[in-house]
Amino acid sequence: MKPASYEYHRAHDLEHALELLGELGEDAKPLAGGQSLVPMMNFRLARPSALIDLARLDELRYLRPVGDGLRIGALTTHRTVETATLPGGFGVLSRAARWIGHYPIRSRGTIGGSLAHGDATAEWCVLAVLLDARIVLRGPRGQRTVPAAEFFHGFLSTAAEPGELITEVVFPSPAPRAALTEFAQRQGDFGLVVVAVALETEGGHCRAARVAAGGVGSAAQRLPAVEQALAGAELTERAFAEAARAGVAELEPPEDIHASAGYRRTLTATLLRRACLEAGA
Repeated sequence: MKPASYEYHRAHDLEHALELLGELGEDAKPLAGGQSLVPMMNFRLARPSALIDLARLDELRYLRPVGDGLRIGALTTHRTVETATLPGGFGVLSRAARWIGHYPIRSRGTIGGSLAHGDATAEWCVLAVLLDARIVLRGPRGQRTVPAAEFFHGFLSTAAEPGELITEVVFPSPAPRAALTEFAQRQGDFGLVVVAVALETEGGHCRAARVAAGGVGSAAQRLPAVEQALAGAELTERAFAEAARAGVAELEPPEDIHASAGYRRTLTATLLRRACLEAGA
């Protein structure tokens, strides 16, 4: 299929983009890399009245260490993060970017676009929740910051308000023992389940854990039951497997044509074990 008709506008800078969003109304959509929005338009799942091309907004392309944290501009591509030499403790971002689609998608798609789309299995959404990221938005009422835990509201739904643009994502602190893994039916597809973990270890044991997953609910989310099960576990495959099985026992993942709830639950436990082994190595 082809998209429904729409107007095309090119923003010259951030202020111009915000002006266009305000003038064109709620049915206008910003166009970043286009790797999520354009396919939806082709299937007519999205019918914006206008597109506002952000390609010239170079001010939103950056990777900036700030203190112990890292700021990433919204128009930074997946490929840029994949190939960057990031500060210590943020290597999980580069490793995770390799899971995203195929090379052309990583070269065009942007972090801000992925977060704005809000797919539950998008790697950046899962990592944002895992690492307590902060999403910075600009709109008609100025700038505001939303914690990732409060940003994703459900299926393709976020806290971004009409007229707002994501300008950057802030990862406040490093996670030296972190890993993300996933399973998709075909290479490059969105994962059926995506799991990310960050471990704090001491004396051969997991002292504390953060665990986030996509594909087990309508939005990327933390898994507190798994985190509790991992606390105190030995850094062994057997201990990780037992903690993963116990932690996911009460999960109620969605069921669809791709997988049953039971399959997703089992898959989550398997991916948890793999991610924990990688993070704890």
